[in-house]
Amino acid sequence: MIKLRSLDTLAIRSVLVSLIGITLMHALSLWSYEHTLDRELTLAHETRLAERIISIKRSVMLVATDRREAVAHELSGGPIEAHWSTVRGATPGGPGIERWKGLAGQVAALTPDLAEADIVVGTSTSSDPHIALVSLRLPDDSWINVSLFAATRPPASGRGTLVSTSLMAFGVILLSVLIARWLTRPIRAVANAASALTPDGPISVVPEQGPREVRDLAVAFNEMQARIRDLIARRTQSLAAVSHDLRTPLTRLKLRIEDLGDQVIQDAMSADIDEMEQMIDATLSYLKGEETAEPLRRLDLGALLGTIIDHVRDAGHKAEIKISHAVVVEGRLVGLRRAFSNLIGNALRFGTHVAVAAETHGTSIQVTIDDDGPGIPEDLLAAVLEPFVRLEDSRNRETGGVGLGLTIAKTNIEAHCGTLSLSNRPEGGLRVSVTLPRQAR
Repeated sequence: MIKLRSLDTLAIRSVLVSLIGITLMHALSLWSYEHTLDRELTLAHETRLAERIISIKRSVMLVATDRREAVAHELSGGPIEAHWSTVRGATPGGPGIERWKGLAGQVAALTPDLAEADIVVGTSTSSDPHIALVSLRLPDDSWINVSLFAATRPPASGRGTLVSTSLMAFGVILLSVLIARWLTRPIRAVANAASALTPDGPISVVPEQGPREVRDLAVAFNEMQARIRDLIARRTQSLAAVSHDLRTPLTRLKLRIEDLGDQVIQDAMSADIDEMEQMIDATLSYLKGEETAEPLRRLDLGALLGTIIDHVRDAGHKAEIKISHAVVVEGRLVGLRRAFSNLIGNALRFGTHVAVAAETHGTSIQVTIDDDGPGIPEDLLAAVLEPFVRLEDSRNRETGGVGLGLTIAKTNIEAHCGTLSLSNRPEGGLRVSVTLPRQAR
């Protein structure tokens, strides 16, 4: 089944609009043609009937009285049956007389010598409105009485119309697809450039060509890229200045607290300064996004995770790792190490035991990090991945952290075109699931 999303494109909409519009116009033109054709055929038929009636009248007038009925009978045929009589046969009016008004007008136009009372058209002599009787007065006050049958034109076959409409629709679709692809090519180029846009990558200049609106879009996009690049450069410079300006007074504070006589106050102030430095380092690391500038290379993810686990065990924590075979990915060493260090450190910060496992699934690698901590409320699983979000109920200030550990990990994983998700384990604790492609995209 075609997804509705596949129909929501400029090309498909252009095709549908063109197809509907031209089909409606085609149907209207066919109806107008059929209507005009029917009217013209009716007029031609009435003209032929009127000419035959006048011809019969003139022929009957040229023969003797005793021969007139025979001549009228000989001239009858088809939808006309003529008789000569001394009395009028037609009665004006009757059901369906409207369809015979055109014939009466044609007869009157062909016989200007006859007065209006000399031409009588009626259907009252028959209950069938398709049968009419026309009476024409002769100069000797006798009458030509003509019975007429309305000839019904056979309905036009719809096969020709169907074939014509189908061919037209096929042509419209083909032409609309070609035109839509031609018109939307510059827009697709802008979309591709926007998808490939990265803070530190090369600028993808969009060709400034096509219709005026598309050229304006390309120009605006290229200018936006330049502004973004300039903004990032200015931000990097500002962060470097902030980093220097903040560390200088903190260093001075460290030196000055040594002059305090109270050791308890010294330790408390030193702890506060250390926490501030950690917050500054974490915030600057998150804002700079330094890991994305590192080149990609093939890494043994199992060895990287094993090194992190060894450091954790050396620090006295309970940790285990389960990797049955070599797990190799194409990525950035510093970025992945920081991401998994944050995730494993986060697990041990709120639990007493962490278990890490890695498996290969086709073209991707699945890494799970389980802990035995209190977990996270279901409605807050997505919120904790946002910057500077801390859950005070289960993660108090003594556990450390400024609310950027999970955010930095998520940013680094997504920089590798991977995904990171959190879920609570049925047996208790939190599970972090990381999926990474084995080949860089």
